[in-house]
Amino acid sequence: VQLQASGGGLVQAGGSLRLSCTVSGRTGPVSATGWFRQAPGKQRELVAGISGGSTNYADSVRGRFTISRDNAWNTVFLQMNRLKPEDTAVYYCNLRIGWTNYWGQGTLVTVSS
Repeated sequence: VQLQASGGGLVQAGGSLRLSCTVSGRTGPVSATGWFRQAPGKQRELVAGISGGSTNYADSVRGRFTISRDNAWNTVFLQMNRLKPEDTAVYYCNLRIGWTNYWGQGTLVTVSS
Protein backbone atom coordinates (compact mmCIF):
# COMPACT_ATOMS: atom_id res chain seq x y z
CA VAL A 1 0.00 0.00 0.00
CA GLN A 2 1.37 3.41 -0.97
CA LEU A 3 0.11 6.83 0.00
CA GLN A 4 1.17 9.94 -1.88
CA ALA A 5 0.38 13.27 -0.25
CA SER A 6 0.29 16.51 -2.22
CA GLY A 7 -1.10 20.03 -2.14
CA GLY A 8 1.10 21.67 0.45
CA GLY A 9 2.73 25.03 -0.08
CA LEU A 10 3.12 28.58 1.15
CA VAL A 11 -0.03 30.57 1.88
CA GLN A 12 -0.84 33.76 3.73
CA ALA A 13 -2.83 33.69 6.93
CA GLY A 14 -6.52 33.52 6.16
CA GLY A 15 -5.95 31.60 2.96
CA SER A 16 -6.89 28.07 1.95
CA LEU A 17 -5.19 24.91 0.76
CA ARG A 18 -6.49 21.50 -0.23
CA LEU A 19 -4.36 18.48 0.51
CA SER A 20 -4.80 15.22 -1.35
CA CYS A 21 -3.63 11.73 -0.46
CA THR A 22 -3.65 9.24 -3.30
CA VAL A 23 -3.89 5.60 -2.27
CA SER A 24 -2.53 2.77 -4.42
CA GLY A 25 -2.10 -0.94 -3.95
CA ARG A 26 -4.78 -1.21 -1.30
CA THR A 27 -4.99 -4.79 -0.02
CA GLY A 28 -8.19 -4.78 2.01
CA PRO A 29 -11.01 -2.71 3.48
CA VAL A 30 -10.07 0.55 5.14
CA SER A 31 -10.94 0.80 8.81
CA ALA A 32 -9.84 4.40 9.31
CA THR A 33 -8.02 7.25 7.67
CA GLY A 34 -6.68 10.54 8.89
CA TRP A 35 -4.46 13.52 8.45
CA PHE A 36 -1.75 14.20 11.01
CA ARG A 37 0.72 17.04 11.28
CA GLN A 38 4.05 17.63 12.90
CA ALA A 39 5.46 21.08 13.56
CA PRO A 40 9.16 21.61 14.31
CA GLY A 41 9.99 20.51 17.83
CA LYS A 42 6.53 19.09 18.43
CA GLN A 43 4.97 15.66 18.41
CA ARG A 44 2.87 14.43 15.54
CA GLU A 45 -0.81 15.10 16.20
CA LEU A 46 -4.08 14.02 14.67
CA VAL A 47 -5.74 16.83 12.74
CA ALA A 48 -8.76 15.07 11.26
CA GLY A 49 -9.92 11.49 10.84
CA ILE A 50 -12.62 9.26 9.42
CA SER A 51 -13.56 6.06 11.20
CA GLY A 52 -16.72 4.00 11.07
CA GLY A 53 -18.42 6.60 8.91
CA SER A 54 -17.79 9.38 11.43
CA THR A 55 -15.37 12.26 11.25
CA ASN A 56 -13.43 13.82 14.08
CA TYR A 57 -11.27 16.90 14.32
CA ALA A 58 -8.71 18.42 16.63
CA ASP A 59 -10.17 21.34 18.57
CA SER A 60 -7.66 23.67 16.96
CA VAL A 61 -8.98 23.04 13.43
CA ARG A 62 -12.66 22.26 13.96
CA GLY A 63 -14.79 24.52 11.81
CA ARG A 64 -11.86 25.41 9.53
CA PHE A 65 -10.71 22.04 8.16
CA THR A 66 -12.77 19.35 6.44
CA ILE A 67 -11.69 15.77 5.75
CA SER A 68 -13.34 13.81 2.96
CA ARG A 69 -12.69 10.89 0.64
CA ASP A 70 -13.90 9.49 -2.60
CA ASN A 71 -16.20 6.46 -2.58
CA ALA A 72 -13.50 4.03 -3.66
CA TRP A 73 -10.99 5.12 -1.01
CA ASN A 74 -8.60 6.10 -3.78
CA THR A 75 -8.11 9.62 -2.50
CA VAL A 76 -8.45 11.32 0.87
CA PHE A 77 -8.70 15.10 1.04
CA LEU A 78 -8.15 17.77 3.64
CA GLN A 79 -9.68 21.13 2.86
CA MET A 80 -8.04 23.77 5.02
CA ASN A 81 -9.64 27.21 5.29
CA ARG A 82 -8.83 30.31 7.33
CA LEU A 83 -5.30 29.07 7.81
CA LYS A 84 -3.25 30.42 10.69
CA PRO A 85 0.53 30.60 11.18
CA GLU A 86 0.21 27.93 13.88
CA ASP A 87 -1.06 25.52 11.22
CA THR A 88 2.46 25.46 9.76
CA ALA A 89 3.67 21.87 9.79
CA VAL A 90 4.40 18.82 7.70
CA TYR A 91 1.08 17.08 7.06
CA TYR A 92 0.91 13.30 6.76
CA CYS A 93 -1.92 11.12 5.57
CA ASN A 94 -2.61 7.83 7.28
CA LEU A 95 -4.62 4.78 6.31
CA ARG A 96 -5.42 1.82 8.51
CA ILE A 97 -6.22 -1.55 7.00
CA GLY A 98 -6.96 -4.14 9.65
CA TRP A 99 -4.38 -3.45 12.35
CA THR A 100 -1.74 -2.02 10.02
CA ASN A 101 -1.12 1.70 9.63
CA TYR A 102 0.24 3.12 6.39
CA TRP A 103 1.75 6.59 6.05
CA GLY A 104 2.36 9.00 3.22
CA GLN A 105 5.60 10.90 2.88
CA GLY A 106 4.30 14.23 4.16
CA THR A 107 3.64 17.56 2.52
CA LEU A 108 4.80 20.87 3.97
CA VAL A 109 2.29 23.60 4.72
CA THR A 110 3.68 27.01 5.59
CA VAL A 111 1.35 29.81 6.66
CA SER A 112 2.85 33.29 6.73
CA SER A 113 1.50 36.03 8.99
